[in-house]
Amino acid sequence: QVQLVESGGGLVQAGGSLRLSCAASGRTFSSYVMGWFRQAPGKEREFAAAINWSGGNTYYAEFVKGRFTIDRHNANNTVYLQMNSLKLEDTAVYFCAAATVPYIPVKTDNWAYWGQGTQVTVSS
Repeated sequence: QVQLVESGGGLVQAGGSLRLSCAASGRTFSSYVMGWFRQAPGKEREFAAAINWSGGNTYYAEFVKGRFTIDRHNANNTVYLQMNSLKLEDTAVYFCAAATVPYIPVKTDNWAYWGQGTQVTVSS
């Protein structure tokens, strides 16, 4: 069992940056694949980025490639999402998730644990 708490969201102008954090409880954090999803109003939750247990393998959705970077610090049970060059369409609630499968899943059904989310609003 793991509990996830996101932080770092807020209001930012287009072109700006934010760094999201996700703190995980539990002693087995390093065994989980960690990911970030987002959900805009009226839309389904969508995959943004994920990282394997060691941090050596990452995967990004096309719409964030080159702008977002995911990384993790297993020593302090935290995963991050650095978001640069933010666009209006990046406005959403961003969720941290953990998966126990031995690969990086994209579908929401394959993620076992979820945080409550943090709001990111990009203004013009």
